[in-house]
Amino acid sequence: MSCLIRWTRPIRPRPMRPSCRRSSTSRPPMMMATTSRSSESPRQPAARRGGDAHSAAARHAAPRQRREPRRVIRSMTGFGEASTQVDGAHYFLEVRSLNNKYFKANIRLPDELQGLEPELEAELRRRLTRGTVTLIGKVTDTSEQAAYEINHQALSNYIEQVRQTPQVASGEVRLDLAALLTLPGVLQTPPDEEKRLDRAREVFAGLLDRAAKDLIGMRTREGAALHTELSDQERLIAERLERIALRAPTVVEEYENRLRQRIDSMLQDAGVSIEPVDLIREIAIYAERTDIAEEISRLSAHLAQFRDLIGDTSRGPTGRTLDFLTQEMLREANTIASKSNDAGISRDIVEVKGAIDRIKEQVQNVE
Repeated sequence: MSCLIRWTRPIRPRPMRPSCRRSSTSRPPMMMATTSRSSESPRQPAARRGGDAHSAAARHAAPRQRREPRRVIRSMTGFGEASTQVDGAHYFLEVRSLNNKYFKANIRLPDELQGLEPELEAELRRRLTRGTVTLIGKVTDTSEQAAYEINHQALSNYIEQVRQTPQVASGEVRLDLAALLTLPGVLQTPPDEEKRLDRAREVFAGLLDRAAKDLIGMRTREGAALHTELSDQERLIAERLERIALRAPTVVEEYENRLRQRIDSMLQDAGVSIEPVDLIREIAIYAERTDIAEEISRLSAHLAQFRDLIGDTSRGPTGRTLDFLTQEMLREANTIASKSNDAGISRDIVEVKGAIDRIKEQVQNVE
């Protein structure tokens, strides 16, 4: 075995390393490329090779880095309407929405179309997740097929009964035909009412699609304005928080200097001395009481999450999450304000709290 080891030692990679460093003449293809361009340094071909390798790797990795398209936040305030004319009947549909913590639908349809309410509400829920949504549908049909039929027998019975009342018999009260027509059983629906309902279902489905697109478009445009406002406030908070983080360490140093000067002055007047350990203990207590490093770290993390949420809502609506996150941001800011004993930090944290309040107000209208 020892003989075999002595035989294999000369062919180990370490002795061969010096021979791997070739001279410039041992690479003719590369030198031919470099000598033709005298202005380039000898390292440039290697850089090109590295760039080609990186670009090739990027091309191979590109399919894995594809993401869903980014979708910005949307407002909960919007409006949309649509109308059409079908077989002599005029159909009109209006949709408007306001902010609400949850989804709430108010649907107003003619009595003969009340059966469409569940279908329309389900379609609204599919398109919208939050807000108070009011849908108003109207139908004006002047065709003969839409005319109600009068039940003459029922109307005659009502008239006969009314005439027998003392007020009508004495002439004190006159018969009101319009009021009699509203009594149960006097007006009968047209014979093709089921066909008209099916037609209204199809027409209102198309109108809702158009009106909802207009409403969502308005909510998206207002959401873009909200995104700009929220981004401005987020940047203000980040800038003030950076100043606070830079200022916080110097506060303890300044306190130590003031404390030393004060103690030195008092000791000189009294003619006594103080142990250094007591001074260090007092400074440590002050530093522990005014330490805001954890609060700054948590508030910075909340800001990063806030920035991600308003920048991409492809995972779903973020309004309620932003509301909860704003409460956490305000809690950290209040803790920093209570711990700080510095005028500069106090001024900055007041601006931070003001920006958070403005964010909280705007977030109430984010879907």
